[in-house]
Amino acid sequence: MRDITELLNTKYPVIQGGMANIADHRLASAVSNAGGLGLIGSGGWDMERVREEVRKTRERTDKPFGVNIMLMSPHAEDITDMVIEEKVPVVTTGAGNPGPHVKKWKEAGIIVIPVVPSVALAKRVVRYGVDAVVVEGTEAGGHIGELSTFALVPQVADAVDVPVIAAGGIADHRGVDAAFALGAKGVQVGTVLLASKECPIHENYKQKVLKAKDTDTIVTGRETKAPVRVLKNKMAKKYLELSRRGVDLMELERLTLGSLWKAVCDGDLDEGSFMAGQISGLVTSIRSVEEIFQDMFENSRAYKETHP
Repeated sequence: MRDITELLNTKYPVIQGGMANIADHRLASAVSNAGGLGLIGSGGWDMERVREEVRKTRERTDKPFGVNIMLMSPHAEDITDMVIEEKVPVVTTGAGNPGPHVKKWKEAGIIVIPVVPSVALAKRVVRYGVDAVVVEGTEAGGHIGELSTFALVPQVADAVDVPVIAAGGIADHRGVDAAFALGAKGVQVGTVLLASKECPIHENYKQKVLKAKDTDTIVTGRETKAPVRVLKNKMAKKYLELSRRGVDLMELERLTLGSLWKAVCDGDLDEGSFMAGQISGLVTSIRSVEEIFQDMFENSRAYKETHP
């Protein structure tokens, strides 16, 4: 089974999460330059915006990077072709079935790594011919599944013959060691990068992550079959209160409309949706991406043993 650093041509076996409205060319290039695989989180952006981000990333790094495609996006079909045109080295996918696209990506020489929340989906995407899978548990920030990372990783590792990349609840060398012990060959991180110097989010967002404790995240959206882990605030608490009262789903949707933008760009502490994982309580300082990765891997016994 191929090593993740060999597969991705990176120094460290780490992928940056494809965080919508956050992971633009600035963060992606910083991650790639620091030895990981940076990702452009396409989210709901249209094709031309994503193309622009790809080209800006190339201006800032000569290292490999990728695009995360949310397959439920109305722009996803166009983006799936654009990454071929722009010769993007790596594609990760979420929120949908990558099957119809894998063949054309592979024929174009693109490394394909879907994000999966279950053993069944991992087996399915492997049959399509993907190169690896990101196994993301409920500890993660943003859109999540229900199974925990450290219960899911070893089960997927036993079930598939491609490298497993663990995501959710990993912020330092201890998380790396645990992930490798359970059968992962690499990790994907997001929450810890929110507090990086290079992350282009409002300072209020960074400070909210830094101040978070272990119990400061909650999950909204279970009623709509789209659970999202966020840091507690007025909007999130109101959402849960309304959902317990059984209000119409459209009213819940209206409550959250534009809330991620309010967090990322406006730093609106009351009405923003501050997506972050349960590991937030372990993130206590703002560091460069390079410093974060050095701590994660140079202090990791598992990394040193597998990358002498």
